[in-house]
Amino acid sequence: MDRELHRLEAVKRFKELELNPAITQDLNDIVELAAQICNTPAALITLLDEDTQWFKAAKGLSVFSTSKETSFCQFAIEEQGISIVGDAKADDRFANNPLVTGDPNIRFYAGAPLTTKDGFNVGTLCVVDFEARGLDAHQQKSLMVLSKQVINLLELNWSLQVLAQQNEQQEQNKKTIENSEIKLKAAFDSSTDVHVLVGKNLEVLAFNKSASYYIRSIYQYEITVGDRILNYVDPKNKKHFAKYFDIAFKGKTIKHDLLIRPGTRFECWREIKLVPVKNNHDEIIGVALNSADISKRKQQEKQIHIQNEALTRIAIIQSHELRRPVASLLGFMHLMKIEELEFDYFDMMNLTINELDEKIRIIVADSEKTISSPLSIVA
Repeated sequence: MDRELHRLEAVKRFKELELNPAITQDLNDIVELAAQICNTPAALITLLDEDTQWFKAAKGLSVFSTSKETSFCQFAIEEQGISIVGDAKADDRFANNPLVTGDPNIRFYAGAPLTTKDGFNVGTLCVVDFEARGLDAHQQKSLMVLSKQVINLLELNWSLQVLAQQNEQQEQNKKTIENSEIKLKAAFDSSTDVHVLVGKNLEVLAFNKSASYYIRSIYQYEITVGDRILNYVDPKNKKHFAKYFDIAFKGKTIKHDLLIRPGTRFECWREIKLVPVKNNHDEIIGVALNSADISKRKQQEKQIHIQNEALTRIAIIQSHELRRPVASLLGFMHLMKIEELEFDYFDMMNLTINELDEKIRIIVADSEKTISSPLSIVA
């Protein structure tokens, strides 16, 4: 049963095959030649699936298919050599066959199997006559040779079609990859950050325009694929970078802020990030080195630190220097109240001093809140 399923798969392959015009002509020439050699009025190339006999080429018959049940070829594909029916009316298998008892009134049949390279009989090259007869040894041998030519042509056509489909798919894949690469390169080169892809031997595999410009500006070199990435690292940072790459190639992402070229006109802070790059098999094949200029951010952080220190000093002044005389005044007012020393502006002065004390408390609380907030003022 399994073998029949495989045979039917092979039949389907050829049945759905769109024949090359040149091969179609070759198949038509073969059925003509088979009919001439065997001296028969009709010859056919057939394929048999689970319930239908299909004709790929024909001479002398105008039908395109018949049911498998009424076909002569259903028996021929069970044989490895020529299958001959000298007189169909005298053969119990075909005596009541409608193709024998009615149109086209077949009496003689000879079929050679079409055997694929993997050993499946998918159909036949057969000759048909309307009178009982036979074939001599030369005719039988010729029919077998021609049947091999038929299957060779069919398999060649199938191979050419598969190859054409594969080439078309490859072209589509190539265009898709090219489009993706164009988009990726556009995004890669449009970034103002430095991007370099580094291989396992710390060689440069790829880089963007910003990386090329940065290296040229800082080191007066033109970075090229294959260069050692450590050639473009400040000497005092080389050991650190070698260690960072070693960690990254073990699968861990590294991120550090570094001051580059301090004391020179190229001095800047850069955020360095090393990210492991993996293939489809989850194997680390490289490390992506990303470097962004964060000098402005560092300057802002420094300014925030200065402002926070200033606010701290203000808070101290407000809390101690300003509140001390106010506290003294509040004490004097309390003593005057105890001694019952009153004068015309006593109540007004008492209210004013208390309001001043409350205002100072609010300012101190607001300063302390500003200092502790992560969103400190940025100039």
